[in-house]
Amino acid sequence: MKAVYPKKKLGQHFLNDLNIAQKIVNLLNNQDCDHILEIGPGMGVLTQFLIARVKNLKLAEIDIESVAYLDLKYPEMQKHILNEDFLKMDLSKTFQGKPFGIIGNFPYNISSQIVFKILEHRQHIPFFCGMFQKEVAQRICKNPGNKNYGILSVFCQTYYQTRYHFNVSPNVFSPTPKVDSGVLSLKRKEGLIIDFDEKLLFKIVKTGFQQRRKTLRNSLKSLNIPQITLEDSIFDLRPEKLSSELFIELTKKVENAKI
Repeated sequence: MKAVYPKKKLGQHFLNDLNIAQKIVNLLNNQDCDHILEIGPGMGVLTQFLIARVKNLKLAEIDIESVAYLDLKYPEMQKHILNEDFLKMDLSKTFQGKPFGIIGNFPYNISSQIVFKILEHRQHIPFFCGMFQKEVAQRICKNPGNKNYGILSVFCQTYYQTRYHFNVSPNVFSPTPKVDSGVLSLKRKEGLIIDFDEKLLFKIVKTGFQQRRKTLRNSLKSLNIPQITLEDSIFDLRPEKLSSELFIELTKKVENAKI
């Protein structure tokens, strides 16, 4: 069976270490996910372990050469391989509206876009895990007060419990990337009460971090917040000091000030 040639334009770096592949798949242990979507299976290094343990598995692969390879290697999966761009998929229909987990060795060039799409469809996705560029993985999981804490951190931590698991050397990929990788998992916060304006939260977070060295009192001027509200001590802080919970609290203060 002819191996697939990794394509730079698709950000393909194929993992070739079976031990690491098994460790990633093991992150599904104790997760209540009967349905799993693997993103970018490539030549199936994760897939081989997933087939043995997942009841309802689907693969989303944009590369037609990889699809043909997977069809031959895993004939039992032929009806479950979706030759689609994950970023354009209608996730509400992937498993007929049923919740599902996501796993993958995610292409570095679209990894942040993948995360934002998952956040957008979080009602369908209680859990996801996999490989990212180390910097991105760490940013998602960083706590407030760290220089790498930012927009992606806040958005992910608003809706999910984040956990950074381990580093991965460039030497276990083909071709060898120029950066280290990291494996993480995110488990959705169940019972989260959405008693705040989510669009306003996103606007506040993005606006605040665009001028992250300024206090929120200065960086949020464009939102025309009443002066009496700006006197609250929370506006003395820079955005990187606020946890996702404090950003929600801040959002409620701004929302109530404009009622």
